This record gives sequence, C-alpha cells and structure tokens, in this order.
Amino acid sequence: MTCKDFLALLDDLIDDEVSPNMRTELQTHLGRCGHCEVVLNTTRKTIEIYRSHEIYDLPTDLRERLHAAIMSRCKKGC
Repeated sequence: MTCKDFLALLDDLIDDEVSPNMRTELQTHLGRCGHCEVVLNTTRKTIEIYRSHEIYDLPTDLRERLHAAIMSRCKKGC
C-alpha cells in the first residue's frame, strides 16, 4: 500500500467503513509510515476539536505566522 492509497481510504477508515482485511492493510501501512500516522492522528484530532465546538485562542505570534504562511501560499496559487 502506498501513501496515496492510504489517503484515498482515510475517510472510510475514520468512519469505520473498511473491511477487516483492508483495516489490517491500513494498520500495516501505518506501522511503517510515520507520515500517514501523523495525518491520521491530526485528522482525528481536528474532527474531535470541531465536534467539541471549542474555540482556542492562539498566541499572537503564532497567529501572525500562520496567517503569513497561508497568505504566502495563496499568493503562490494554492
């Protein structure tokens, strides 16, 4: 399984809509791929935060750096 294959199945994995065999294949990939593990954990945490409706105040410097990074990326043509 490639990272691209994993990402294509990420929604189904999170929604628990994969077969047991596919789940095993996905878990095997996660055991070898730290990048996909981070993507899965980050996606789950994002969903959890969204569902909890909690609002987080970012430190000013972090908010400014994040805004600058987003604007820079958009100027390059997201």
